[in-house]
Amino acid sequence: MKLNESLISISYLEENTADIIDDINKNQSTFIITENGESRVVIQDFGAYTRMRETMVMLKLLALTEEKSESATGIESTFATLRNDLSSLL
Repeated sequence: MKLNESLISISYLEENTADIIDDINKNQSTFIITENGESRVVIQDFGAYTRMRETMVMLKLLALTEEKSESATGIESTFATLRNDLSSLL
């Protein structure tokens, strides 16, 4: 769906709510609701929203991992530390 096809006015949404919700759920569409020609809110299928949130979390974890990897000491050092910690517990 093209961006201009996903723009709908608030008045259209008010008049066609059931049909729009059906389309969103059936096609996992996303609509941008406009008021006075200005974008105001986005509505989308809950499954699509959940996947988008999960993707954002994964991207954030990836970014954090890249930051941490620059200061990492290496796998050997990490396992040595883990072995020492484990042996101190036994």
